Amino acid sequence: MAERIPIPELAQLTGRPFSFYPPVLNIEHNEWQLREATWSEMLVHNTKMDLEIWVPRRFVGQVSQIEKPVMIVGLNKELEYNAGIIRPHEKRVLNLPKAPAGPPPAETGTIPTPAMVAGVRLSGGTESRIVWLVGAVLLLGVLAAFIGVKLSRNDNFAFEAVLQEDLGFSAQDDYFAVVRKLGQPAQDRWKEPATEMQYRALSYPDRHLTVILMGTERNKALYIGAVNDGWRPVHTVLHAGGGNTRSLLERLQRF
Repeated sequence: MAERIPIPELAQLTGRPFSFYPPVLNIEHNEWQLREATWSEMLVHNTKMDLEIWVPRRFVGQVSQIEKPVMIVGLNKELEYNAGIIRPHEKRVLNLPKAPAGPPPAETGTIPTPAMVAGVRLSGGTESRIVWLVGAVLLLGVLAAFIGVKLSRNDNFAFEAVLQEDLGFSAQDDYFAVVRKLGQPAQDRWKEPATEMQYRALSYPDRHLTVILMGTERNKALYIGAVNDGWRPVHTVLHAGGGNTRSLLERLQRF
């Protein structure tokens, strides 16, 4: 058994609840308390669930100095809980099968030219008419395909605006900081049903973006970034763990 040694940088967690960032996957509630720690790992207890897990210290980053909205213990890797253990989350990538090799290129002498039909060389006038006919058929085919695509889509073309400016917000900004800079949102909503992490969406359709706030309490929600009309991140901020909030925004479903 490893000797239990007090770790100075983790001493501030004693008796205080904290959250991991990014949250550990496959665990619904993200509020923990430190039970014990060694130089190689730390034992944490989930305050909402009857669950204790050992987290290797090599995955643990910085600890936030300010409890806004809750103490944050940064993780330098995205972790997942599976079969009773913690391990790095691996994104599976499917490899597409390679296309079968095509036939070898034909020799130059075996490729028929516009001037050859059934092995008979045509006169200059006949050759010109055939080339013109082939070109006309190709042009009609392209026009037919273009018309078919337009009819199938019913001429509904959508252009997505892309944010081209830095919003200038940080992880310490709250609702009032956003309103002071962008004005009152056209729509203000909370993600339901609420878990211990609350999410608030402030919509600005004229700017083609939605500002996202997050916190354990609604009156302490802070800025974590903004998404565009397609709900893709267009602005992120740094968190206490040293990374940014892009992965959190990408996992957040539209609400």
